[in-house]
Amino acid sequence: MAEGGAGGNQPPREHPQNLQGLLQMAITAGNAEPSQLEPMSDERRQWLQEAMAQAFRGQLEEVEQMKECLRVLEAMTPGGEGGETSEPAEGDPSRQASALELLAELCENLDNAADFCKLDGMRLLAHRYLEHPVPELRWRAAHLVGTCAQNVPKVQEQALALGCMRKLLRLLDHDGADVVRVKALFAISCLVRAQEGGLQQFLRLDGFSVLMRAMQSPVEKLKVKSAFLLQNLLLDHPEHKETLCSMGMVQQLVALIRSEHSPFHEHVLGALCSLVTDFPQGVRECREPQLALEELLRERCQLLQQQEEFQEELEFCEQLQRVCFQTPPEESSMDR
Repeated sequence: MAEGGAGGNQPPREHPQNLQGLLQMAITAGNAEPSQLEPMSDERRQWLQEAMAQAFRGQLEEVEQMKECLRVLEAMTPGGEGGETSEPAEGDPSRQASALELLAELCENLDNAADFCKLDGMRLLAHRYLEHPVPELRWRAAHLVGTCAQNVPKVQEQALALGCMRKLLRLLDHDGADVVRVKALFAISCLVRAQEGGLQQFLRLDGFSVLMRAMQSPVEKLKVKSAFLLQNLLLDHPEHKETLCSMGMVQQLVALIRSEHSPFHEHVLGALCSLVTDFPQGVRECREPQLALEELLRERCQLLQQQEEFQEELEFCEQLQRVCFQTPPEESSMDR
């Protein structure tokens, strides 16, 4: 088979090194013009067969690795015999943590995430590890739930059906370990973004109130990620703005902006911008004299001038000034 392109001016094609490369090669070949098609040499056919076998063997090996990890996670204390009241094996948290870590790496692959659920792995996370007494196992379990659920509707649905949302919200709201709360928030975001069933569970379980309390946490990472999720939920689901206003969200966001200045304020201001966009009720609440928001925004703009690292926050302040204090509420809108 000719290795070069037309006229022999093209460099030889390199053989793909993985399954994705093989698929790309197949797509390229399928799009070739009839005049470009050539019979496959025996050597190339043999190479392709071996490469495909190796790729699928790798996939099967990863499934076996997941099964072994699940055997570690399913281990019970002597005498438990798998009964309802049995506890995870004591003395093995390091092995269990390693198993959860490996599963998280494997489940970055969407096919592996689906296989993990078929192996009943999500049930094990929901029923045992999200409430495990060892904090490291709780945060690794929450991280794995989120990793599996990202952009995979079937996995999201299974996690929701197993009650993961309620347990994750409880972890976010009450867990004593900061890293557990951060990972729980990550998993929640993976279950509500672009997943209507997850959002409905989030709303029924008063998720916005939990998110607001997380934004009031002293943990900077948790505050930033909570505000960012709130901002995106408002952009994606503006129909819930009235509910948030009735909860006093405008007043609580303004109170957060009044705290000692930090990079977190950019995300709070972004959430407030999202809340008042095309929503006159939110604008009217921002204009309440007791909030003194206009003066606060003016002072903040002065503080941020000429500070390049805070330009996004400055833009949010300027937009809030325009929308809330330079335009009648009924005509307010915001273009971003």
